[in-house]
Amino acid sequence: MMTPDTTTAAGAGTPAPIDAAALAGALQPFGRSTMLPASAYTDPAVFEWERRRAFADTWVCLGRDDELVRGDVTHQGVTVGDVPVLLTRVDGALAAFANTCRHRGHELLADGCTSSARAITCPYHAWRYGLDGALLSAPRMRDVDSFDPANHALVRVPVAHWHGWVMINASGRGAPLPHHVGDLDALVAPYDPANLRLGGRHEYVLRANWKVVAENYHECYHCPRIHPELCAVSVADSGDNWDRPGAWVGGSMVLKDGNETMSLDGRSRGVPIDGVARDKVLYVGLFPNLLLSLHPDYVMTHRMVPVASDQTWIECSWYFPTEAWDRDGFDPNYAIEFWDLTNRQDWAACESVQRGLTSPHFRAGPLAPNEDAVHQWITMVGRLYQGDTPH
Repeated sequence: MMTPDTTTAAGAGTPAPIDAAALAGALQPFGRSTMLPASAYTDPAVFEWERRRAFADTWVCLGRDDELVRGDVTHQGVTVGDVPVLLTRVDGALAAFANTCRHRGHELLADGCTSSARAITCPYHAWRYGLDGALLSAPRMRDVDSFDPANHALVRVPVAHWHGWVMINASGRGAPLPHHVGDLDALVAPYDPANLRLGGRHEYVLRANWKVVAENYHECYHCPRIHPELCAVSVADSGDNWDRPGAWVGGSMVLKDGNETMSLDGRSRGVPIDGVARDKVLYVGLFPNLLLSLHPDYVMTHRMVPVASDQTWIECSWYFPTEAWDRDGFDPNYAIEFWDLTNRQDWAACESVQRGLTSPHFRAGPLAPNEDAVHQWITMVGRLYQGDTPH
């Protein structure tokens, strides 16, 4: 079965269509650096470049393993960045292939669609593939002497599991997943997210660039102004950010004395997760699209899917320990209501930032002393624009 060429580092050799001089300020050392130039957030050409280089060429979170290609579904069409991908399951194992027929390139299944058929049939000329990607039949090709079905299997795409989430490298050009994740494993593993149960999910569509959302997530400089509920239960200026290997950014914040978790009254209606800090919340962003908020009693994620240079779809999910669900009358809304309110406060700010970025008077501004995580994120993006691999 064919596999993609993995010899090229993500983005190598193809810099972003962004002015190098305008980018230079963002790549200065912390204390002298600025945010990215406006075109990074507003230019459709930059957005299209990012779909391939920031998303298809790296490891993107598709969602939870227990929610993809399940039940009677045997294959599912998705788009990762700008690359169509086909997901299948064989004997319970998830596999991914380029969603393009080996004959004339027709998509095998439209984006967002699922099928329960036991084989994959191209709707154009009826070439037929097994769920393992092998070519089973090709009408009228039997009489072609040079045709060997073994040479026309679907192209396999790298897919992996990480703490219950499905990660995919759609182009096959990314670094190995352990290199991409780096030291983040050590911080996430104690929360055992693969064994937490979904308690609720909200979907949002923002009129803002995906990087505006990520940058907002990585600082609490704004918290005293727009998050009174958050500031009532956590110490806004307690952020302690890490600088460790891997394509991620993050840090921790301390809960105020007497508070158990992030909720409207600071109380938990769940149970503590064994072996994790009771007085801290960890906020980490795994490049490019998975934001994880790790609480003493639950884990919340934001999974971002860029739609346009000024639009982002976000799936927010809350996960709780099995022991919480064993309690009579357990209700996860204590966490969901708090964060839906906080999310909407953030989304209004992000959309306002996006509008401000379109002004002809905008100039990239400096970063405050407590925006070091934003600087790390911007540096990673800026280096990607220059052709580097996120790390």
